[in-house]
Amino acid sequence: MSTNSYRSQVASNQRALVKLQADKAKKASDAAKAGKKSSDASAAASKTSSISTAQSKLREALRYEKEQTKALTEVSRLEGKIVDAQKKLSLSEKRLNESIQRDQQRASAEQEDRFRKIADGLSRHDELHDQAAREIERLKALPEKITVAFFAADPGSNASNKLALDEEARLIREKIRASEHRDSLEFHTRWAVRPLDIFQAINELNPTIVHFSGHGTSEDTLVLQDDQGKPKYVPLGGIVSAMALAADNLRLVFFNTCFSYNMAQRCIDHIPAAIGMNRDVGDRAARFFAAQFYSAIGFGHPIKKAFLQAQALLAMEEPGEEKIPELYEQADDVESSLILVRPAEI
Repeated sequence: MSTNSYRSQVASNQRALVKLQADKAKKASDAAKAGKKSSDASAAASKTSSISTAQSKLREALRYEKEQTKALTEVSRLEGKIVDAQKKLSLSEKRLNESIQRDQQRASAEQEDRFRKIADGLSRHDELHDQAAREIERLKALPEKITVAFFAADPGSNASNKLALDEEARLIREKIRASEHRDSLEFHTRWAVRPLDIFQAINELNPTIVHFSGHGTSEDTLVLQDDQGKPKYVPLGGIVSAMALAADNLRLVFFNTCFSYNMAQRCIDHIPAAIGMNRDVGDRAARFFAAQFYSAIGFGHPIKKAFLQAQALLAMEEPGEEKIPELYEQADDVESSLILVRPAEI
């Protein structure tokens, strides 16, 4: 039985216990009310001078007394069921805890395997990158400028579910400033983005990287904002067409949104590289992944190595979530073409 099944079992037992306790409280209240009514009727019978009224009140008192007895019997029965429900809940909680411990042990072993695979991937990548590095080391060390257009949208959010998109932008900016080629990256933000804003910014900035941060859906839509500040669901075909018609300088589209891998995969029909998420991604994981990616870009690493470094950081900070981001490239074997920060002469 899986951990989720045990969780469902615990939740079901909790709901059953709460219902029994509520039923007991209601029956106890019914018994108390019936007892009061019986007492009131008996008192009224003793005070009246009318024999017929007294007899009527005594019959009423007897009827309420029977109702009270019936309610108290039901309370007793419910108390027994509550004891049984508490035992079931305790047992299901014990089994859940045991299952969680097994999952943690399994996750620890899987994490070690993931670290090993990531390290192997970085090692293989380093060998390829060394070849490109030897070719450009004779050229100027000063890289040319690249521009990042950061598009953010979080329509309909409130204090309880608001994404920390401003924190993501701040962290990216800090990592860029701390990188070796900080002066080579220009980072521009656009907030509460509507579809019209995308083309306006692309035409203004001629970006090298377009970055979307916010929400995506499992129906392959990107959630932007309309003129009233409400969610605007942009379908896969629309956003891919927009990227296909973007500036010629565009080299990468980064979808830091949930369920965006299909968009990323389709975008590389038109641009060299794209990053997307294969399922829902946590707000904190999204921030850390993006910040490390741009930090690596700022140190002159190609897209793939920047992606692997960001993935490795997630394996340390948010174990398990490193499998969510996916990188798509037109040509994995021409890695030097995907170095974004590089000497101007290349």
